[in-house]
Amino acid sequence: MPIDLESRGPVAILTLNRPEALNALSPELLDELEERLAAVERTPRAQVVVLTGAGDRAFSAGADIGHMQSASALEARAYARRGHEITDRIEDFPKPVIAAVNGYALGGGCELALACDIRIAAESARFGQPEVNLGIVPGWGGTQRLARATSLGFAKEMILTGRPVDAAEALRVGLVNHVHPREELLDRAVEMAEAIASKPAWTIASAKALCNLALDGDLKGHLQREIDAFALAFTTPEQREGMTAFFEKRPPRFSEL
Repeated sequence: MPIDLESRGPVAILTLNRPEALNALSPELLDELEERLAAVERTPRAQVVVLTGAGDRAFSAGADIGHMQSASALEARAYARRGHEITDRIEDFPKPVIAAVNGYALGGGCELALACDIRIAAESARFGQPEVNLGIVPGWGGTQRLARATSLGFAKEMILTGRPVDAAEALRVGLVNHVHPREELLDRAVEMAEAIASKPAWTIASAKALCNLALDGDLKGHLQREIDAFALAFTTPEQREGMTAFFEKRPPRFSEL
């Protein structure tokens, strides 16, 4: 199967499973990833997703170049749209998605990681947007999300030179949140996911959606939406339990609601 699905309590682990092809993003893999995300969305117990790659070498080496080599402009447009559908699906997914980048994340693989809410990396991870070396530009959101994750200047450097970035540099520029030894990566990702899953699901979904609005230009309108969501939280039992627990000096018991 191109995508493995494993459950660890409230955490759903999705693994890109084409290690022989460095987990390249074939059309079939993208279709199955979309199906797996839909299944996780329908599963109430699954509160957080961890996305990683099979094997020791790659998270994903990117789009399947063999599929693109002889594509016409119209076929390339359709392929780019498909990539955007998947990355938009992850960015807008109602549950948080953590990328556990275990190796190479290149081209579409880097763009897939950029669509996730949080990125953690193995010490051996390498990130890159090498499309200029193929005579093309990033087509799955890299020109926008990389600049937003790091800075415009750094994104231009990566994209215009095509040079790879190691995990230490990725951490320094904000491309990833944490770097761990390879053998600890998945457990650390699950640990973070469990910490998030212990919080109220509605609150987490609302906070994620509000944070995503910061990437758009309508600051005044988005600040108003934040006010609305803040007020709406005060209609929930989670708010009452959280604040009661604070004053009673005990951990909140959200799972009992």
